[in-house]
Amino acid sequence: MNIELKTRQKEGAPDKENTKSESLTESLVEAIVSGEIAPGSKISEPELAKLYQVSRGPLREAIMRIEGLGLIERIPHVGARVITFSPEKLIELYSVREALEGMAARLAARHITEEELLGLESVLSTHSKHIDEVEGASYFHQHGDFDFHYRIILASRNSKLISLLCDELYHLLRMYRYQSPRAQSRPVEALDEHKYILQAIRNRDEELAEMLMRRHISGSRTLIEQQILRD
Repeated sequence: MNIELKTRQKEGAPDKENTKSESLTESLVEAIVSGEIAPGSKISEPELAKLYQVSRGPLREAIMRIEGLGLIERIPHVGARVITFSPEKLIELYSVREALEGMAARLAARHITEEELLGLESVLSTHSKHIDEVEGASYFHQHGDFDFHYRIILASRNSKLISLLCDELYHLLRMYRYQSPRAQSRPVEALDEHKYILQAIRNRDEELAEMLMRRHISGSRTLIEQQILRD
C-alpha cells in the first residue's frame, strides 16, 4: 500500500504554489526514503530545483516540511543534509514507537468499527498468502507491514497519535527498512503476532491489545540490537 502524505489544504480552490510544494514534498520524501537521495548527502537547492524543474519558493517550502518530518537535519556551518541512522537513534525510534503504538492498539480496541476489523483481516490474509508463496523467506513488502500498523493507528481515533506516528515516525521507519535488507528477519513470527493483536482488538481487550503490540515492537527492537552487535 502506498500511503501518501496527508495534505492540509484550506477550503476553496487550492493555491497553485502550495499544491506544487505538496507534490514536490511527496516526491522528495520517496527519493530520500528509497535511498535515491543518499543518507548524509547535502541538500543543494539549485541542483534539486533543476532536477525537479521547480522554482526555489516551492522547493524551500518542501524542504522545510521534510525537515519537520525528521528526514533532513541542519548542521551548523554545513547546511541541510539527509539524516543518517546511528544505532542510538534507531533504538530510540523503536522505543518511542513501542510506547505510542501500544497506546494506539489500546484505543483501537475501544473505537474500531466492524468494517475496519474486516479490513485488517483482509490485510493479514494477503500477508499470509505472500509468506506461503515465498516459503517463509520474507514478510510482505514494507508497505504491507505498515498497512497493518497504519490501519490500527487510524482506528485509535486520536489525531495526535496519528500525526506523530504516520506523519513523523512512519517515514523514518520506512527509510530504515528500505536501506536495511535484514530489517525484517522473522516473517512467520511477525504474522502470528499480528494475528494475536487483531484478535485482542476484536475482543475489545484494551489491556491485552496494548501489551501484545508493545511486545511485538519490542521483539523487532531486540533483533535490531542483535544485528548492531553483530555488525
